[in-house]
Amino acid sequence: MNNRQDERRQFFRIDDSLSLSYRQIPAERLSAAIENLENALDRDFTVVSSLAAVSQEMQGTLHKIEASRPEIAAYLKSLDKKIDILGRALLAQTTELLNQPAQEVNISATGVSFLVPEDIPVGAVLELKMLLMPSYAGILSFVEVLGCDPVASPAGQPASYNLRTTFMHIRDRDRDLLIQHVVQRQSAQIRRARQGAEQGKPG
Repeated sequence: MNNRQDERRQFFRIDDSLSLSYRQIPAERLSAAIENLENALDRDFTVVSSLAAVSQEMQGTLHKIEASRPEIAAYLKSLDKKIDILGRALLAQTTELLNQPAQEVNISATGVSFLVPEDIPVGAVLELKMLLMPSYAGILSFVEVLGCDPVASPAGQPASYNLRTTFMHIRDRDRDLLIQHVVQRQSAQIRRARQGAEQGKPG
C-alpha cells in the first residue's frame, strides 16, 4: 500500500455496529497510560487484535509457502485458526464487552462518533475500548473529544448526545487493523447495494 492509498483509506468512513466502552482520563495520567499501552505486555482485551496483526504480517511468507508447499501452508493455516480460537476464548472470559449489546457508530481510521448518555466537554481525553466484529479484535486507544451535540430524544426518554472524537493515540498495528476492517465493511456494503439494485431491476 503506498502512502496515497493509505491516506485515502484512513478517511473512509462507514456506519457500523460494535461494542465499546469509554472512560475519561485525567490529563496528568495520560502520558503514563499511553506508555503502558505501548510498552506493557498485551492485555487480555487486545490479544486477538495482536494475533490478527501477526497473521497479517505473515501473509506474504505464507503465500510463498503455499505456492511451493501447499500442504505445509494448509497446516500453518490450521495452527493459526487454533491460536485464534484460543485468543477468542480468553477474550470471552476477560471482557465485559461481549456481554453488552452492540451500538451504532460512524468510524474511520482517524476517529469515531457514537451516542452517549452524558455531555462530555470538548478537549476531554477518553480511553476507548472497541470490539470489532466478526473478527473479535479488541482495540484500545485514546481519543480526544471534538464535539458532543444534543440529540433529539422522544418524550420520556433519557437525553443522549452524539459524541465526535479523533484518535490522539492508537498503536500502528491497531490502526492498520481498523483500516482493514473499514475497507472490508465498505466493500460489503457496496456489494449489498449492488445486489439490491440488480434485484430491483425489472426482469
